[in-house]
Amino acid sequence: MNLSATEFALLAVLATVLGLAWRASVDARALAFEAARDACVQAGVQLLDDTVVFRSWRLARARGGPALERTYLFDYSDDGSGRRHGFVVLRGGAVEVVGLGPTLVAGGRA
Repeated sequence: MNLSATEFALLAVLATVLGLAWRASVDARALAFEAARDACVQAGVQLLDDTVVFRSWRLARARGGPALERTYLFDYSDDGSGRRHGFVVLRGGAVEVVGLGPTLVAGGRA
């Protein structure tokens, strides 16, 4: 299979874009995990499984411009035996809100 210079350049651009998107996703997940862990420590509950799970994304507005809003879910326990659900919403590169069940724990960090 012989690629022309144009095809090769397009393939290189596509690979670069996909790599940058993957890296942004990894960074966002790490930020969501840190926010979930901090919220659990603040609330005196235990973060279960030491992980957050990606739930959804949508386009939103941040500081007047378009941004990607990502939602992550996590589980925690307040009594050592039950499992409850929490969430982290990131807008752009910042934590928008963290919630434990129906309780809002933190919001609006920039």
